[in-house]
Amino acid sequence: MQQEKLSNSLLYLMAVTAGLVVANIYYCQPLLSLIANGFNVSEIEVSNIPLFAQIGYASGLLFMIPLGDKYPTKKIITIDSFLIIVSLLVAATASTLTVFVVSSFFIGFSSAIPQLLVPMAAHLSNENSRGRAIGIVMSGLLVGILGSRFISGFLGQYMGWQFVYFAAAFVMLLLLLILSFKLPNIVPDYKGTYLKLMQSIYSIFKSNANVRLAALRGALGFAGLSAFWATLVFLLEDSFSLGSATTGSFGALGIVGAITANVIGKRNTENNKNKLITISIVILIISWLVFFVSGNSIIGLIIGVLLIDMGFQSLHITNQSCIFSNNLEAKNRVNTIYMVSFFVGGSLGTFFGAIAWTYYKWMGVSIVGLSFSLIILLVHLIYLNRNVLS
Repeated sequence: MQQEKLSNSLLYLMAVTAGLVVANIYYCQPLLSLIANGFNVSEIEVSNIPLFAQIGYASGLLFMIPLGDKYPTKKIITIDSFLIIVSLLVAATASTLTVFVVSSFFIGFSSAIPQLLVPMAAHLSNENSRGRAIGIVMSGLLVGILGSRFISGFLGQYMGWQFVYFAAAFVMLLLLLILSFKLPNIVPDYKGTYLKLMQSIYSIFKSNANVRLAALRGALGFAGLSAFWATLVFLLEDSFSLGSATTGSFGALGIVGAITANVIGKRNTENNKNKLITISIVILIISWLVFFVSGNSIIGLIIGVLLIDMGFQSLHITNQSCIFSNNLEAKNRVNTIYMVSFFVGGSLGTFFGAIAWTYYKWMGVSIVGLSFSLIILLVHLIYLNRNVLS
């Protein structure tokens, strides 16, 4: 049996890092109304901020994360951290929406660090603890997403949205100093060129049906979640006259999802992954049915948030456990395939969510999210019937 190489202190540092870095992408969501008012633009125009942050994140995953199979992860994270700090400062001082949108792209592009840490955790763990390690890092990432919405919503309402981005840049500077001392220096085995590295991503995608299916499930699941979060602030303001702080508070409800991520990570070594995935998809479908009838009900929205976070995190963790179990030698490239698909899906969800809200309000958003979830179930069941999954 492989000796355990990942200490709990390092594992939890990686989890905290994942949370703090990914938070940079999501600070904007509860602030959209404030930013729209500040720049005097429409709701659909300001929705370009989370859209371009997600496009930037997908681009960073595609072009930077594969480098983790060729260069030391610690070196990549150090360079990335400097770019995050600069991008956050540009956003904090943006004088036009265009500048903010461009800086959001680079915030997303440079915030791919968590997707270097997840494969690192998988690499440093033995087979029996790999699911637990992935679950803990992903729990940290989820808490970062949820905490970012809560903190930015509260600070934005009382201190202004610019303060949120200045504070985020300061936090990233402190984190960079800590990581420079604590992260291990893992030197990968890949010796080929960058071009061959990128070409091998396509080869892995073409030859591995499990990776393709996990990528599609993840993309569709995140599309629905992004449609929800990109429009929730508008629903709360339009139907309930509530501000950004309340939107952020909704994010804190998803802590149930963080707990779910940890539990599912442990159970992935004990239970049939296909069964866990099917249950997760069913929970997502139920959550969207709840949202559909909850456009005027805070209680209904709360129940829906709990369900959608639980279902989504269960699906996400199980997907990642599937793709890493047989692909550790190409862990960063496999994760690139999965996470690029994931955030392309998120970008599409944000886009379709904004369009649905503009023309059909919350009913339209609910139909969009439900449609994504039903497609996941259909695709998953088709592949199961064809015996593609192991």
